[in-house]
Amino acid sequence: MKRIGVLISGGGTNLQALIDAQGSVLKSGKIVCVCSNSANAYGLERAKKADIPTKVIRKKADCGGDIDEFSRQICAYMKEMRVDIIVLAGFMAIFGGELLKEYADRIINIHPSLIPSFCGEGMYGLKPHMAALEYGVKVTGATVHLVNEVVDGGRILMQKAVYIEDGDTPEVLQKRVMEQAEWIILPQAVEMVCSAD
Repeated sequence: MKRIGVLISGGGTNLQALIDAQGSVLKSGKIVCVCSNSANAYGLERAKKADIPTKVIRKKADCGGDIDEFSRQICAYMKEMRVDIIVLAGFMAIFGGELLKEYADRIINIHPSLIPSFCGEGMYGLKPHMAALEYGVKVTGATVHLVNEVVDGGRILMQKAVYIEDGDTPEVLQKRVMEQAEWIILPQAVEMVCSAD
């Protein structure tokens, strides 16, 4: 059974999808800790309700804004919790250094578009959905990929398409992409990685 650490920044809906999938879709891994870069993230409450240990590590307040120190502290916590696989579930902070090296090919991210469209630096939250609507594409979706030093540049593990409908706003599209793609393929891809060894 692989030990999973989840990194979050906000509401934790993807975290909830993983919690709900444990024992059904997600059989080869167990969430052992949740770490947030925001003390106000509602995802911390979701973790507590599921009896999952949590920790807050803030880049500015705890690490003086230093990315290397931020990465080092997250890495130290993941090692302390004996984490095998890290899942970024709506984690809105950039890290690098030690964490990327220590967990090479073992960090999974979910992105709300079909990479290589609407991804990369600055494309997070509602922005990929806004871009998809502005561009006029008829199909968008979500991508689960491995994390490397290039933002949204790691190997793609899984994708799922979602149709854009007339009258979609970025908020409506975001919700549909979560419900029809993100919450489905994230647990599947995490299970795929956990069961691979």
